[in-house]
Amino acid sequence: MSADTSKSKSQWLVIRETVSRHSKIILGTIPILIILTIWQICTTGSAESRIISPLILPSPLEVISPATIHAVWFEAELSRSIVASTMRVVFGFLIGCGIAFPLAIMMGSFSKINALFEPGTVFLAYLPIPALVPLTMSLFGIGETQKIMFLALAFMIYLIPLLVKAVNEVDNVYLQTAYTLGVKRWKMVQKVLVPIALPQIYQAMRMGFGVGWTYIILAEMVAADRGLGQIIIIAQRRAYVSRIYLVLLVIVLIAFLTDKIWQYGYKQFFPYKRAR
Repeated sequence: MSADTSKSKSQWLVIRETVSRHSKIILGTIPILIILTIWQICTTGSAESRIISPLILPSPLEVISPATIHAVWFEAELSRSIVASTMRVVFGFLIGCGIAFPLAIMMGSFSKINALFEPGTVFLAYLPIPALVPLTMSLFGIGETQKIMFLALAFMIYLIPLLVKAVNEVDNVYLQTAYTLGVKRWKMVQKVLVPIALPQIYQAMRMGFGVGWTYIILAEMVAADRGLGQIIIIAQRRAYVSRIYLVLLVIVLIAFLTDKIWQYGYKQFFPYKRAR
């Protein structure tokens, strides 16, 4: 019996074992079901008899009830809010990439430029993202520009270290070979460093775009006419707790679906790389 138990444990602890897609789905579903079960147990019964008050945590069935969905879809105009939040994330991402990409490429390619900008990027990396809200409000007011620029700065701060790391990880063998062939400095960057680092750059951008959805509530905290964050803020003020959790679920689903699109793009653009 002990031998069987030891063998069973060892099967779970095989280093870098290849797991089938079917097994991944089953294993990934187990913790979700456990969480949902515990959640339901803690929120079952009348408000007075529940382990956790419904003012703090509604039950899963209350979150996805027809009444909650109807209220969020029609009263809070969920579809328009999804479009508004998505546009803010996309524009903020494009601006953030437009700043981070050239700077990170230069830092990853040239050591002196890296030494020049690295202290500033390290400082920004430790800057709490919520602190950017009042900063962008003082610079851009409380309109749409402020929300987009807040997201752009958040994206930039997140992406620069990842993009620099992607360029730094290009093997020196490629550089030495290019130098031997007489490749000039800027051609080295354009034709060697960036193309080789591109799969890692893509993955960094994919992670950054996903993180952007965690910032959307902060971006829409102030004077947003619509947006997923705005729905959450209003629901919190009016104690519509189930609506808060429903919108959070919507944000997670949108982020999950967009990540799947990024994964599909990775397979199409870099078929020679194993998709992560």
